[in-house]
Amino acid sequence: MKTLVIGLDSAPPELLFEEFLGELPNIGKLVEAGMYGRLRSCIPAITIPAWAVMFTGCDPGTLGLYGFRHRRNYSYDDIWIASSKSIKKEAVWDLLSRAGKKVCLVGIPPSYPPKKVNGWMVSCFITPDASHEWTYPPSLKHEITSVVGNYIFDVEFRTERRDKLLEELYEMTEQHFTAVKYLMNSREWDLFAFVEIGLDRVHHAFWRFFDEEHHLHERCSDEELRKYRDVIKNYYKLLDEKVGELLGMLDEDTAVLIVSDHGAKRMKGAFCVNEFLMREGFLKLKEYPKSIVSIEKAGVDWERTVAWGWGGYYARIFLNVEGRERKGIVKPEEYEDVRDELAETLRRVRGPDGEKWRTKVFKPEEIYERCEGDPPDLMVYLDDLSWRSAGTVGHQRLYLEENDTGPDDAVHAEDGVFILYNPRENYGGKRRDLDISEVASVILDIMGEG
Repeated sequence: MKTLVIGLDSAPPELLFEEFLGELPNIGKLVEAGMYGRLRSCIPAITIPAWAVMFTGCDPGTLGLYGFRHRRNYSYDDIWIASSKSIKKEAVWDLLSRAGKKVCLVGIPPSYPPKKVNGWMVSCFITPDASHEWTYPPSLKHEITSVVGNYIFDVEFRTERRDKLLEELYEMTEQHFTAVKYLMNSREWDLFAFVEIGLDRVHHAFWRFFDEEHHLHERCSDEELRKYRDVIKNYYKLLDEKVGELLGMLDEDTAVLIVSDHGAKRMKGAFCVNEFLMREGFLKLKEYPKSIVSIEKAGVDWERTVAWGWGGYYARIFLNVEGRERKGIVKPEEYEDVRDELAETLRRVRGPDGEKWRTKVFKPEEIYERCEGDPPDLMVYLDDLSWRSAGTVGHQRLYLEENDTGPDDAVHAEDGVFILYNPRENYGGKRRDLDISEVASVILDIMGEG
């Protein structure tokens, strides 16, 4: 059986299945006739590694992917960026290609640079620009550009220029779906899978305007609310319209999966994790910076530093271990005691008004089958991901109302969405929650390769 996988990056069940479903007739029909539920993301619940987990069935530790950027050989400042070359495990399309099935893939992170498959591939949002190779086979890019023009991989969503962003978002989304429809029509395929990154971008850029409980909502002007209050809802309606067009192109021998890599929710602010580590005595600087700088440029006194952190939608905490880091001071025999002390210190963090947080602290080796690459020593969900981790220093405070790397209204949530419509099965709107690592097996089972 053929399968179409529609990836909606960051779609949360609270919006797709509840708040907006009544205005999404095409997705609503799939929910009514199919099987649907929450899709629990991996730890960490972020785009990279989540899509890779979904399509390989391997956890982030096995993949050695803990985010977008990673340390190299426990260096303080040597960093590598995730790409398709980082994925050493087989994805469903590799298994299907080997079985002689034809696959067509568009925009699935991380797919730059594009890899050889038994079919066609268009790379994802991490593609630097169209001057690089971004399709397999390479000649496919000429076909795509002849249909849609200069291909847009992503938009700059951390910006105050929201009118321009909105225009670019719609242009990008129209392009992506035009390319998808062109390939669906012009190619013989068994598996067609694509991811639309625009939904994630619209969440991050416009959440404050529709969510009256967002701490920045009351600061929005009447004009801003008039212009932007319905931006997110209208984007969902656009996606539903585009999904309807794709459904109209399918025969009765094609199953449809709609999935997201994680959810989304309002961001309550950013917590300055390195400022906190300094106050608690774990991190020492040679001198406090006069401006806001990254931790790599902060002049860390490594010979007196026990731990430091990275920012992002979750915090990565690294211990400065003797014999592992170049200037490590934590003795290996004291490592677990220090790590436990630090974990407990982080769990006790409260909010700016003394409110209790639901902070989760993970040890990688306790949640993964194995830990490849350079995993962090601790992984921290601040207040259940409601607060972003700010890794920069120089703020002279612990709590920021906004993200430290540019405007951002939303954070990630652990639960994404899962909808399965199979014309051969009468699911009748059955509820079923899944783990993101199970999706690969679902696809293979549908296609008779499980």
